[in-house]
Amino acid sequence: MTRNNKETPETENEQPDKMKKSRKRRIVRKISEQELQRYAEISLEAEAVFNMCASIWGADKFVLRASKFGALDLIQSGELPERVLALQRMVKQDLAIDQLPSIEEIPGIMEDILNELAEHIARHNMEENIEKKISKKMEERHQEFIQEIRMQILKEESNVETPQSQKKLEKLQALDQRGLSRAMNDILRPAKLDEIIGQERAIEVLRSKLASPYPQHLIMYGPPGVGKTTAARLVLEEARSLTYTPFAEDAPFVEVDGSTLRWDPRDITNPLLGSVHDPIYQGARRDLAETAVPEPKPGLVTDAHGGILFIDEIGEMDPMLLNKLLKVLEDKRVFFDSAYFDEADPNVPAYIKKLFAEGAPADFVLIGATTRDASELNPALRSRCAEVFFEPLTPKQIELIVTNAANRLKVRMEPAVPSLISEYTVEGRKAVNLLADSYSLSMYRKGTAKKSKPMISRDDVFHILQVSRMTPYVNRKASSDWEVGKIFGLGVSGYLGSVIEIEAVCFPAAQKGKGAIRFNDTAGSMAKDSVFNAAALVRQITGQDLAKYDVHVNVIGGGQIDGPSAGLAIVSVLISAITNQPLRQDVAVTGEVSIRGKLKAVGGVFEKAYGAKQAGVTTLIIPKENEKDIPVDHLGLSVKPLERVEEALAVLFGKAYNKGEGFHAG
Repeated sequence: MTRNNKETPETENEQPDKMKKSRKRRIVRKISEQELQRYAEISLEAEAVFNMCASIWGADKFVLRASKFGALDLIQSGELPERVLALQRMVKQDLAIDQLPSIEEIPGIMEDILNELAEHIARHNMEENIEKKISKKMEERHQEFIQEIRMQILKEESNVETPQSQKKLEKLQALDQRGLSRAMNDILRPAKLDEIIGQERAIEVLRSKLASPYPQHLIMYGPPGVGKTTAARLVLEEARSLTYTPFAEDAPFVEVDGSTLRWDPRDITNPLLGSVHDPIYQGARRDLAETAVPEPKPGLVTDAHGGILFIDEIGEMDPMLLNKLLKVLEDKRVFFDSAYFDEADPNVPAYIKKLFAEGAPADFVLIGATTRDASELNPALRSRCAEVFFEPLTPKQIELIVTNAANRLKVRMEPAVPSLISEYTVEGRKAVNLLADSYSLSMYRKGTAKKSKPMISRDDVFHILQVSRMTPYVNRKASSDWEVGKIFGLGVSGYLGSVIEIEAVCFPAAQKGKGAIRFNDTAGSMAKDSVFNAAALVRQITGQDLAKYDVHVNVIGGGQIDGPSAGLAIVSVLISAITNQPLRQDVAVTGEVSIRGKLKAVGGVFEKAYGAKQAGVTTLIIPKENEKDIPVDHLGLSVKPLERVEEALAVLFGKAYNKGEGFHAG
């Protein structure tokens, strides 16, 4: 037993060496002489691959990988199959590979290993290139970020203003500290609706249309300077405070002048509706331009969302722009379009996507103001809007406006000043400006020595009127006298009526039966036709043929008149001239006449009444068909709606006219 125990250890120690020797004898037996050359070539190839791996992975990583996959002993072996096995484990990173390859298998294994290494090298090079690009981009971004931070710190800690820019800023700030007429306008502008003089009916309609759960679009007609803009602004302020209106407390009031609205048909610029600033347009934001993102710019209609868009002089707007505005009124939104917009572009901000997809909100109430006649406006616009008519101001109302303005300015004036100003203007704004100019003149004349408040005198007002080259708007033409061959007709221009003096004279014809009728060449064709229609009525009423007379009809002032409304005045003045019967000079007439003696309706009766009142007329004759156009006793006038010419002649000639007998030549 002892001997066996001693031999056992020796046998165990010698076993690995014997196994190696046995393995070597087997390998040697497998290699033939013909393969020795091929064997040497593969050995050199394997050695080159080992060097390549060490170069790719590095010496440290090479040793760590060989240790991890049990290849250290195999690498140090002098046998080619063992070294190839080591390469297999390290390249494929698989510890489970344990079968030694045969000499015949080694070339295929080496080719497979080289393919693995080539793929690894390519992937490594690609990753390296990508990492370099990423590092470069990161470095660029980092530098840009550092530069932005540096500039921001410089702006915060240093003064970037140049002496020139600082000087310009100081100049602008100094300009903001002074003004010429802003303070005066703030004082004199009405602050309440009841301070707007002479527009009670228009304001009542305006309130009913705006201060409602369902406010309507409006067009306000009327002469300039009567308070249209102020009334619209004050009605909105009132509507804001009412719980049943849709206007919020901060509902906007956006005001713009329609005559100054300009736009580009290509929609590059459109301050009213909005436009799209494409990347090539200089108005686009820099960050959006760099990424080729178009930027919609909402216009005034979006600024007015939830409130009022007030367009003064809406009748002067470009027709195409007005049609675009009407489309917005229907849609209550403004839609944008651009060839540069790509919904899938990740660089497009969410608000721009929303504007392109849904449009900009534009739910507002449109109020347009104009001095044009309603017939001159776009019918499509009128059909969408309620219409409110502001009335011309009477001399008494102008006087009241002047008195209220003087009280606000806290100035004294002579009692005759308001009536004097009312003779030279029918605009409230112009009347207030005349008072302010007269006040300035009185201050200048007073000087700085006296402490008492200046007194505005008639002389001050006359001086301002003369310097401004102003003439009386209306001379008081009417009187209580009676005159032969003279009558007051009525005309209208815009929203202002006026008295037209018409006179006529008759002489026996130079050639018997070949009398001539002469009328102003500046008069319109319809006014001339009224003369020929009147000739038939004159013969019917007086029995006199105008062919026996040379007749001259003259419109004093030579103004161009047109329309049939002068018919009654021409008939009456011709009868007066032929019969030598006087006419009342406190009566004004308007109306078309038919050749059968009927009075036909005419337009502008409401405005004509203001012209009659300003001229001092007490009685107004109008066609019966116009009876509903003006209230009874409008402006204190005695309004007489009549059906026939004979009824008008009875008023004009008084007792001298006998309906049954008519007139005879005097």
